[in-house]
Amino acid sequence: MEILNVMNLSKIYKQGKHEVKALDDVSFKVNKGEFVAIMGPSGSGKSTLLHMIGCVDTASSGYITIDGLAVDAFDEEKLTIFRRRHIGLVYQFYNLIPILNIEDNIKLPILLDQAPIDIDYYQDLVTRLNLKDRLTHLPSQLSGGQQQRVSIARALMNRPSLLLADEPTGNLDQANSQEILEMLKASHREDKQTIMLITHDENIAMQADRIIHIEDGRITRDEVIL
Repeated sequence: MEILNVMNLSKIYKQGKHEVKALDDVSFKVNKGEFVAIMGPSGSGKSTLLHMIGCVDTASSGYITIDGLAVDAFDEEKLTIFRRRHIGLVYQFYNLIPILNIEDNIKLPILLDQAPIDIDYYQDLVTRLNLKDRLTHLPSQLSGGQQQRVSIARALMNRPSLLLADEPTGNLDQANSQEILEMLKASHREDKQTIMLITHDENIAMQADRIIHIEDGRITRDEVIL
């Protein structure tokens, strides 16, 4: 079942009198439960694409539907609520709130919605991500790998339709990188989580179901990994 449809998506940035085309007529679909890696050189447009799918940037032309909803038609308030409830974002540099402890960082999407916490699911997340003994700590008291696990837990807390990860292992050593990847793969395998991951590492990309290659703002190859 289709969960994401990207159709004729373009993004143009103005730099003084010049225009830079970050994305150029990009189209593809993602089915529910797929694990898709996006690869390409620096400046190819991969992060721009992920940010538009994640509803943190808007397209110059084209459209995106998520769960059958045309997100480009939403106003800013509705877009913010949709992003919080339906999209999980994991960044290279964690983006945790430094003054909140780990428990509150993980629960933040639910707290912002003023919604009840699913305690069983929360406990399952912190157990699976090996964070139970870190919940009262501040982010600064954790290692990089631990902070990224917190970022993943926060992104999954709302059971998002899409989990988007922008170079989630780019700031970690090899051991921590593999640990984070195994956690993402477990979420994909056990919870049927749909994941889109940007990476420069071909070894990481090869562990996905599918790799989309982007160069100069265009898809150059879209291959299924057998």
